[in-house]
Amino acid sequence: MTDCKTIVVTNQKGGVGKTTTCAALAGIFRNRGKRVLCIDLDPQGNLSFSLGAEDSGYTIHDAMKGNCGIAAAIKHTRGCDVISSNILLSGSELELTGSDREFILKKLLIPLHNIYDVIILDTPPALSILTINAYIAANDLIIPMTPEILSLQGIAQLRDTILAVKRFYNKNLRTRGILLTKYNSRFQLSAEVAEMASVVAGQLDTSVFDIKIPMCIAAAEAPAHGMTITEYSPRCSASREYTKLAAFLYPELCS
Repeated sequence: MTDCKTIVVTNQKGGVGKTTTCAALAGIFRNRGKRVLCIDLDPQGNLSFSLGAEDSGYTIHDAMKGNCGIAAAIKHTRGCDVISSNILLSGSELELTGSDREFILKKLLIPLHNIYDVIILDTPPALSILTINAYIAANDLIIPMTPEILSLQGIAQLRDTILAVKRFYNKNLRTRGILLTKYNSRFQLSAEVAEMASVVAGQLDTSVFDIKIPMCIAAAEAPAHGMTITEYSPRCSASREYTKLAAFLYPELCS
């Protein structure tokens, strides 16, 4: 089995840059010649759209329900491979009822570890069975947040779930850090929230990344072109910071 990295990007609050972060990391690793698979676990399907994946064919919902094999759900896009989602995924809480329902995704991904160098999981803005499946299937966890009090509150609520998963289901899950996005150093609130986030990070045995992703219009424009921000505007400030983050976290994938 290859040393496949499985990364989950998570925060139960929406609008904090989860999808942008997933797409940016995927674009960076793919540009380094790595074999990348992105899995969209959000029923809104924003990652699928952002990466230009067709909305037809099998989805992650079909694979988790057992309607198809995991390989049949993989779509090949210009940038990387994608397993897309759609609104049917929102019924997973009621549909996935087996005694091992928390481990469905982990089991599905086992044969893919020999195919890909990195698998990136985008999660919904909610604590659900999909989120738990992602935490159990992953090696590394990254938490994006905007410098706002409500975003910080979302992380505090995630803390108990992450710690419970590490204790009972996935002892190998590493919380790599909290990533501040849409950051503006000129705002006093940004610095204040960053300081409070450090306290929560300490409770998760991690830290707030020194690398911060600034507000950037290219992040909003890139999905309309089916491109990651690093492809659409590689020289913008956010792309440069995402590139630094990828190299800091995974130098072996950026060589």
